[in-house]
Amino acid sequence: MLGFLQGFAYGLFLTCLPWFLVGMVNPALVIPTEAPNRLQVVLRYWLLVPFVAFLLWLTSLWGGFGPSLWGWLGGLCAIAVELPLERRWRRWRAERRQRRLEAQRAAEDARRRAEREREAREAGVAELDPARPPVDADEVVLALCQAKQGLLEAQRPDLATQVDRLYSRYAHVLEVLKARFDSSELAFERSRTLITEVCLGAVDNFTAMASQARGVAGVDSAFVRRRLEREGQRLTVAERVALKRRLELVEDTERHLRDLSARNESALTALDDTAVAMARIETGRPQATVAADQALADLRRFIDRAERYGRSS
Repeated sequence: MLGFLQGFAYGLFLTCLPWFLVGMVNPALVIPTEAPNRLQVVLRYWLLVPFVAFLLWLTSLWGGFGPSLWGWLGGLCAIAVELPLERRWRRWRAERRQRRLEAQRAAEDARRRAEREREAREAGVAELDPARPPVDADEVVLALCQAKQGLLEAQRPDLATQVDRLYSRYAHVLEVLKARFDSSELAFERSRTLITEVCLGAVDNFTAMASQARGVAGVDSAFVRRRLEREGQRLTVAERVALKRRLELVEDTERHLRDLSARNESALTALDDTAVAMARIETGRPQATVAADQALADLRRFIDRAERYGRSS
């Protein structure tokens, strides 16, 4: 055994120089990490591996035996066998770490989705089903159904929830409008026309969002980032530029989607303002013949007189 170790140390030490020279030319051939560089080559084949061979040689001296042929051959083949095994091990660790991150992202997405659904239920947001529109759906509701279907086909359910919010606001402001005005009044028709125009403008934004999201639906930005991080040094300049261009397209599209979503938020705010303003309008005849403060004062005077009548009797 000591003779095997001594031969292994000699063979391992002899292979350090060839592997070092190969690594200085192309570090990716002798370094199994994701981003190899020449400093790692120097540390591994000029310091670490010779130090390990030196320790093995010192250990084998205690037996006093000469180096064995099998040990010498094993030392010569040690690095050639260790490199693919280490690459496989590092790849397995990276895939395991990636699976763990994807599982965490999926859990986080599920938590956020559940939180959005809970907030939507608490806020009274009605969910619009594009396949089954409401029976009394008008042109705005039908357009919202088509817009939501487009966003769902573009695999953007996070944007489709804004359609539900707009539909709920639209239905609410129409209820308030019908409660405050008669459908034959000019103010009712004028207000409904303006509300319809605002909602149709938001529908145009939703349609543009679906079209832009559909344009980058085939680009997997997570895969592109992983490839740039994992194979950044081994990619050619043209490949690296193409991958970075894909990421730029996705980022530009997301920025445009955020701008359009902000415009829709302005439309939602306008509908909320309209509902509040309509609710403050008093169009019905008052039921009381006197003011509430005057009626309260008269009732208090009556109570005082009633107590005086009781004492006098």
